[in-house]
Amino acid sequence: MEYKRFSNNIVARIDKGEEILAALENIIEKENVALGSVAAIGAINRLRAGLFLPDTKVYKTNLFERDMEIVSLYGSITTKDGRPYIHIHISASDENGNVVGGHLNEAVVSLTCEMTVNIFDGRVSRRFDDGVGLNLLEF
Repeated sequence: MEYKRFSNNIVARIDKGEEILAALENIIEKENVALGSVAAIGAINRLRAGLFLPDTKVYKTNLFERDMEIVSLYGSITTKDGRPYIHIHISASDENGNVVGGHLNEAVVSLTCEMTVNIFDGRVSRRFDDGVGLNLLEF
């Protein structure tokens, strides 16, 4: 992975074999990012993504291991308990145009991934909400 910061924006290239969330965690730790948004495109061959089930308050995670293009990857960077908190959703399509996705748990780059991080001044944290079962934004 390589990246460059331009004022409040970061442009990154995540390389073949690297995991996208791990690369992003590395960037935000090095650059001390507390609040921002993330977008990316690229190609992956391993995707673990899921859906939060409100009735049981657990994530159902699906594993997809095939060549796919990232159709959309977008999310937020906030903090929880003083640590960075990354929340990203992803959609990816296979060679037949079938799209899968959900809450991103893991994505391994097969060719390259181009990512941008927009950094905002300030800080927004998260707190766990028992009623919903998720870490919600706290202002």
